[in-house]
Amino acid sequence: MSKKKLVVLTGAGISAESGLQTFRDSDGLWEGYNVTDVATPGAWRKDPQLVLNFYNERRKNVAEAQPNAAHYGLAELQNDFDVTIITQNIDDLHERAGSTNIIHLHGEIFKMRSEWDETLIKEIRGDIKLGDLADDGGQFRPHIVWFEEPVPKIEEAAFIANSADIFVVAGTSLVVYPAAGLVNYVRAETPKYIIDKKIPYTSFLQNLTSIEKPATEGVQELIALLRPE
Repeated sequence: MSKKKLVVLTGAGISAESGLQTFRDSDGLWEGYNVTDVATPGAWRKDPQLVLNFYNERRKNVAEAQPNAAHYGLAELQNDFDVTIITQNIDDLHERAGSTNIIHLHGEIFKMRSEWDETLIKEIRGDIKLGDLADDGGQFRPHIVWFEEPVPKIEEAAFIANSADIFVVAGTSLVVYPAAGLVNYVRAETPKYIIDKKIPYTSFLQNLTSIEKPATEGVQELIALLRPE
């Protein structure tokens, strides 16, 4: 018997419990920086060194962080379900916890790409420096989808959301578009679960179970609800 398709949309709340913060935690600042100064194409044109410094620091933060019970719990669900994780997070904590089928909507901190050709991608564990050039001569930049940039994988994610037998939202406030719009592609009859410390506005969703808890506790409750008898 084939496993049911479980699709999970994760956001910053699932990594916050591993010590990774985002700008939405503090008045539009991300680790003390204004987002427009470090996470837009304009910021890159204006001060690429500042942008590189910012993401080099984020890379160190992620390398030091460890997956938490929420990451491990979602990986555990692969035993019973065909799981796809669509994440807004740029960290690799889902991978390190053992999840194998992951779509990173907003890019990956351990990758860099040419500023000219977004298909020229390399892994990076240390710092990206000014003067580090891709094969096309373009400066390497973080492989991150910045604000004001298109989200290349959103169509694939929408197709997967529409194919879900069960859809879960964990640790996202559903305010960052286009990722937040993925819930609109889930079929009305599909069972939906939302896990967050503060459940966002979701009264338009049918067949919804709300779990108003931090991700680490909420995922354990989700596992108990989904586990086959």
